[in-house]
Amino acid sequence: MDARVEEPTAPSAAESWFAARGWQPFDFQRRVWAAMAEGRSGLLHASTGAGKTYAVWLGALARRREGPGLQVLWITPMRALAADTTRALQAPLAELAPGFTVAQRSGDTAPSERARQQRRWPSALVTTPESLSLLLTREHSRDEFAGVHTVIVDEWHELVGNKRGVQVQLALARLRRWNPALVVWGLSATLGAVEHAMAVLCGPGGELVRGRVDKTIAIDTLAPAQPGRFSWAGHLGAQMLQPVVDEIDRASTTLVFTNTRSQSERWYQMLLQARPDWAGLIALHHGSLDRAARDWVEQGLKDGRLKAVVATSSLDLGVDFLPVERVLQIGSAKGVARLLQRAGRSGHAPGRPSRITLVPTNTLELVEAAAARRAALAGEVEPRHSPDAPLDVLVQHLVTVALGGGFDADLHSSGGFDADAHSSGGFDADPHSSGGFDADARPGGGLGADPRHGAGDEAGKDNEGHHGAAAMFDEVRSAPAYATLSREAFDWALGFVARGGTSLAAYPEYHRVRVVDGRWRVSDRGIAQRHRMQVGTIVGDATMAVAWVTGGTLGQVEESFVARLRNGDCFVFGGRVLEYVRSQDMTAFVRRATRADGVVPVWQGGRMPLSSELARSVLRCLADAADGRFDEPELQLARPMLDAQQRLSRLPRPGRLLAETLHSREGHHLFLYPFAGRNVHLGLAQLIAWRLARAAPGTFSLSVNDYGLEIVAAGVPDLAPLRDGSLFAPDALLDDLLASLDAGALAQRRFREIARVAGLVFSGYPGAPKSMRQLQASSSLLHEVFRKYDPGNRLLVQAKDEALQHELDLGRLHEALQAMASATLDRVALRAPSPLALPLMVDRLRERLSNEKLNERVARMVAEAEAALDAPARPQPRRALA
Repeated sequence: MDARVEEPTAPSAAESWFAARGWQPFDFQRRVWAAMAEGRSGLLHASTGAGKTYAVWLGALARRREGPGLQVLWITPMRALAADTTRALQAPLAELAPGFTVAQRSGDTAPSERARQQRRWPSALVTTPESLSLLLTREHSRDEFAGVHTVIVDEWHELVGNKRGVQVQLALARLRRWNPALVVWGLSATLGAVEHAMAVLCGPGGELVRGRVDKTIAIDTLAPAQPGRFSWAGHLGAQMLQPVVDEIDRASTTLVFTNTRSQSERWYQMLLQARPDWAGLIALHHGSLDRAARDWVEQGLKDGRLKAVVATSSLDLGVDFLPVERVLQIGSAKGVARLLQRAGRSGHAPGRPSRITLVPTNTLELVEAAAARRAALAGEVEPRHSPDAPLDVLVQHLVTVALGGGFDADLHSSGGFDADAHSSGGFDADPHSSGGFDADARPGGGLGADPRHGAGDEAGKDNEGHHGAAAMFDEVRSAPAYATLSREAFDWALGFVARGGTSLAAYPEYHRVRVVDGRWRVSDRGIAQRHRMQVGTIVGDATMAVAWVTGGTLGQVEESFVARLRNGDCFVFGGRVLEYVRSQDMTAFVRRATRADGVVPVWQGGRMPLSSELARSVLRCLADAADGRFDEPELQLARPMLDAQQRLSRLPRPGRLLAETLHSREGHHLFLYPFAGRNVHLGLAQLIAWRLARAAPGTFSLSVNDYGLEIVAAGVPDLAPLRDGSLFAPDALLDDLLASLDAGALAQRRFREIARVAGLVFSGYPGAPKSMRQLQASSSLLHEVFRKYDPGNRLLVQAKDEALQHELDLGRLHEALQAMASATLDRVALRAPSPLALPLMVDRLRERLSNEKLNERVARMVAEAEAALDAPARPQPRRALA
C-alpha cells in the first residue's frame, strides 16, 4: 500500500474552521499543527478542556491522503471515551475532509460493525490498547496498517505507568517497523515528569508542547459543623451528608466522586434516603455496572437530565459533560493528579472555570485538603514511570506478532527451537463483548500459514527477508520499556513461547509458536483462539454477572463476594437492594429485596495510598500549624484537633520523626509517622516488628494508614534500636524485608496475574468462564512446578520483583527508611491516644470487633483522651521508651 502523505493542508483551513464557530486558535494549537505538518512526534500537555483534541486532530487531517485504508489511529484508555471521541472527531470532517471516515473498535463494537470495517476500513479508527493488540494478531495486519501515518494516544498519563502503556509501546514499535515515518502524539492534562512521559511514547527528539491557557481551577472544602478534636476513618461521613445534599440542591448538575465502588454505592443510598424525591434524578456510575446502565447515565449527564451522579474513576477521564456545574470529592483524592483530573470534569471547555469541592470524611482530611490545594497550585503533580521490561507482556506480544503474519526465525542466531509445525485452516477470530467470534477466512491467511500451502502472503515479502529474530529483538528494544532488554532475556522469552521453558516442554499446549517456512508462526487453531480471547494486560479478580431471575443483567461483582452469600441474603448493588437467590454458570441471580438495607460489596484494590507529593505537602501544613500558622480555612477548621495533638504529643514536621509510645490494657504501643503512604507503611511495620523481635522475641499486632503505623506488643519491647537509629538502617533492607513477611505468598499472588498476561492460564471460553478457584489452582500449580523444576524461570523472578515494587513500593520504602534514619527523633510517652494515634487503633480494632462493640471501645478511648487533655500537663517520662 502506498503510504505517502500528501502536502499538508494550509493551516488556514483549520483556522477558518475555528473562525466559522467564533473560535480563535491558541498558540499551542498552532504549534502542534506546525510540528505535525513537518512530521514530528510529540506530547501535548494542557489543562482539561483547553482544546487538545482539535490541536492534534486537525493536524492529523492536514496529513491525510486520498484513497481508502486506515490512516490515523486514536488510542483511548477507556471504551467509555470511544463514542464521545468519535463524535468529536467527526465534527469537522464535512468541511475539512469530505470522504474521510471515523469509526470505533473496542470490546463493545457489534459484530456487524466489525465485519463492515474488515470489508472497508475507515480512515481513522478510535480504539483501545487491547483492541489494537488484537488487530495486530490478524494475518494481514501489515497490509491493513501499512498506511497508518499518525497515531494519537489520548490520556497518556493513564497508560504510561502500567503494563497497558507497555502494550502500547510494543504496538507502536510494530507500526514504526512498517512505517518508519510514523507520527505519534500523546495528550495529557495531569502529568508529572512530562519529558520522561514524552520520551516513553515518542522516543528521543519529541516535541513538547505545553498548552498555557488562562483557566481558573478552584479547590475548596465543604466545612463540617463539628470536626472534633479526635477523628478516625469515616468519622465525619454521616455529618457531611446534609451539606452534600445542600450543595447538590443549589447546582444544576453535580458529579460526586468517590474513591471506591463500595463508597459510591453507600453514598448513592444515603443521598436517596435523604432525598427520596430525587429518585430518577440522581444516578450511580462505576465500572462494575452493566454497559447499558453506564451509557444511560452518561447520556443523561450530557443532556442535562440528571441532577447528580455518584461516580468512581469511571468518569475521571475526558468524557465531555458540559452541563456539569459542580464536582464534589468525597474524602481525600489521595493524589494531586487525580484531584486535577476530577476538577476538570466541571467547566470542560476553554475559558470556563473548573471547581472541585472536597468533602472530608475525617478531620485529618481537612489538612489533606489544604495540602492538596497547595500542591496543585504549585504544580507538584505525581510522575509516572514506565515499567521496566516486563517479560509477561513480551511473551504475549511475541505470540501476537507470530499470529499477525509471523516474524523471521533466523535460526542460526536464535537456534535450537523445534521447527515442526502442524497444519491449520484459515481462521481470523476477533472476540467481542457478546462472546462470539467474527471469522474472516482468507486464502493463505488464518491462524498462521498452513505449511502444506506455503507461509502465506507475509512470508513472501521481499523487504522482510532480512528481518529475523534479530530484527524482532531490535524492534522490541525500540520500545523504551525494553531499551535495556538483553539478548539473553529475549531469547529466553522466545524459547518460552516456543517450548514452554524447561518444565513445560512435554506439554504441547505451551508450544505456542513454531517455525513454518522460516518464520515463527502460530499454527495451532486452539492456541490462536485462546490467545485472541485474552489479549491484554488488565487482570482483575474473577467476576460473576449479577442478573435478575426474570432476565436482564445488572453488572458484575467479584466471585469472592458472591461465595459468602446464602440464599435470602441481601446486598446493595447498582443503587438497589437485592436478594440473592442462587449462582449458576458464573452468574449470581437476584430479585428485588423487600428489606431496605443490605451489605455493600467490597471490591479488591479499592484503597489508594497517599502520594509522595501530597504527603510532603501535608507535612508542610502540619509544620505551619506547629508554628501557629493556620492560614487556610481548612487548617482553621482542623485547629482543635491539631492543638490537641500538640498538647498530648507533638505535630510532625519535615526532617523530624515523631515516635509515640502508649501503655494500655492491650499492651505496649509504638506509633511512628513517616507519612509515606499505606503501602510503604505496611512493609515498614512488618520490617520494624521483625527487627524488634530479632532483638527480643515477641508477638506483635500491626496497623497502618497513610500517615503512620502502630506496633503493639504484649510485653515491654526493647526500644534501644529505636534510640540508636539501627531500627531504620537501610542496610540489608531486602534481606530483612523478605525475612519479615511471607514474600513467597506475595510473589505467588503476583504470579497469578503474570501467568494470565503471559497466556499460561486461560480464563475460559465465552459462556463458560473459569472460576477464580480454578484460575488460582492453575496458576498455583504452575508456580509450584516452576519453583521446583525451573527455579531460574524469569517469570518467577518478575513475580518476586513486582511483589516488592508494587505491593510494598520498595523504592519508596527505601527512601522512607533513609529519611527516618537521618531524621531527628521526637519521642513522646502518651497519657492517652493522640489524635494521630487514635485512627490507627480504630483501624486495628475494626478488624476484630462488631460495629456495636467497636463504637463502645472508641467512645471509651475518646473519653480517656479528652480527660487527658483537660488534666494538667505532666512531664513525659523518657523511661517509658526503655
